[in-house]
Amino acid sequence: MKLYTYHTPELTPDGQLPECAIVVDILRATTTIVTALAAGAEAVEVFADLDKLKSRSAEHPPELCLRAAERGGAPVAGFDLGNSPLDYTAERVSQKRIFMSTTNGTRAFQRVQAAPQVIAAAMLNLAAVVNYLSETNPAEVWIVGSGWEGTYSLEDTACAGAIAHEIKTALGDKCEWGNDESLAAACLYQQWRDRLEELFKEATHGQRLLKLDRHADIAYCASIDTHKVLPIQTSPGVLAVAPQHH
Repeated sequence: MKLYTYHTPELTPDGQLPECAIVVDILRATTTIVTALAAGAEAVEVFADLDKLKSRSAEHPPELCLRAAERGGAPVAGFDLGNSPLDYTAERVSQKRIFMSTTNGTRAFQRVQAAPQVIAAAMLNLAAVVNYLSETNPAEVWIVGSGWEGTYSLEDTACAGAIAHEIKTALGDKCEWGNDESLAAACLYQQWRDRLEELFKEATHGQRLLKLDRHADIAYCASIDTHKVLPIQTSPGVLAVAPQHH
């Protein structure tokens, strides 16, 4: 297995796709997707474009549909939900399809949606992601951070590093760094693994969320292995729970 880390979707190589792509948007899209599916949502369908989201969700039975949108860290007016994972409770989302658009994470999904395997990773489901990689052993894996409007995000790199470190520990010589970013990410994670919440609060997007009074979101996003679900793409842009990872 060759492991590549790209800090933003824009940094991925043009005209190429890996066997397996892992999308990371810790604060907060992928954390929210894991939470929603763990709470019983039928699926999460992601959109970079709000108009496409509106027209696609209009085709779905309204009682089985929730529309979620965030821009700049804040919920978008006229939508059912924003991007706080704490709002995605079983009472709210069970059996429903969530049509979601966020500032950064949904763009990362769009970049890799044609890859054979696409999964969503967060700190919450780290072991589920690592177990899946160990079992399926894809030849080439990209971990794609979402960044912030095309720029680097520290918290996404920490999560990429957690995946890289854990899979390298599990597979040893059977896993090699495809680029230096993977090694750098693993080093960052090892340095901060016991202080992730502190790291996330220092990051620029963490600072943005603190100004919006989302302290609880950051603490939640920094928790490791609280959920066993593995969100996997079942059709372009649609993520559901992988059957063996309920």
